[in-house]
Amino acid sequence: MLKLGVNTVLFKPFTVREAMEAAKMAGFDGVELSAIQGMCEHLYLDDWRSCAPAIKESAEELGLELLSMEVASLDEDRLRKAFEAAQFLGIPVVNVGPGGKSNVEEDLQNSISTLNARAEMAKSYGVSLCCKAHVGAAIWSTPTTITAAEAITSEGFGVDMDPSHIHRAGEKPEEALASVVKYMRHVHIRDCYGPGPSPGEPPLQACGRGEINLFGYFKALVEAGYDGPVCLEVIGLDQTLQQAQAIASESYGYMNAILKILGAR
Repeated sequence: MLKLGVNTVLFKPFTVREAMEAAKMAGFDGVELSAIQGMCEHLYLDDWRSCAPAIKESAEELGLELLSMEVASLDEDRLRKAFEAAQFLGIPVVNVGPGGKSNVEEDLQNSISTLNARAEMAKSYGVSLCCKAHVGAAIWSTPTTITAAEAITSEGFGVDMDPSHIHRAGEKPEEALASVVKYMRHVHIRDCYGPGPSPGEPPLQACGRGEINLFGYFKALVEAGYDGPVCLEVIGLDQTLQQAQAIASESYGYMNAILKILGAR
């Protein structure tokens, strides 16, 4: 059974406990903890030893899995703290961005080198470091994802396949998935209204509201035998708790219905 989670960044004005309670109410199996400096730090990495025990206790009380963590940064010191926290919390995946700029070969090679080194560090903590193609970054499309995945030798590395970024790269995610699925260990999911560069306002990122063929994407995912986390990641302006809850619940219901049709829930 594919496990569905939600990134707590959707609930960034609220406490991590409130975010987890909302995730539970929406029906999700677990959460992805946001540890994105300057945006949303539900897991405060500079003092993770103080806040992680309460997060672990809340997850156990609510019956939620801690499916992943998003750090975004490639900073070595920050990622070391993230891997330490992930090891303590039993989080299997830490997600980052690739950095650099699109269509700059030097940036792509630098990103590959850095990701390989950070993935080796992740491996030493029993964690996977995952990176996704990101609009405007050095790794931004399926071809650049494959180039990076083939060049990175560390067993601690995996691809985070986000269909909204692939859609904005001018591709069809449901078709692109087959060529990267063997490298995948995580999925960030959301819908996308229009060709970008932005995925649209948060309500338009709710699964089923945009232009991505998410049924086709999930069908390809299931047929390929993917069994890692699938976490809703909705970014943008702060939402009220009611608004965030609506986005989470609507998205869960849409994804769960698709996966039930496909026999994966």
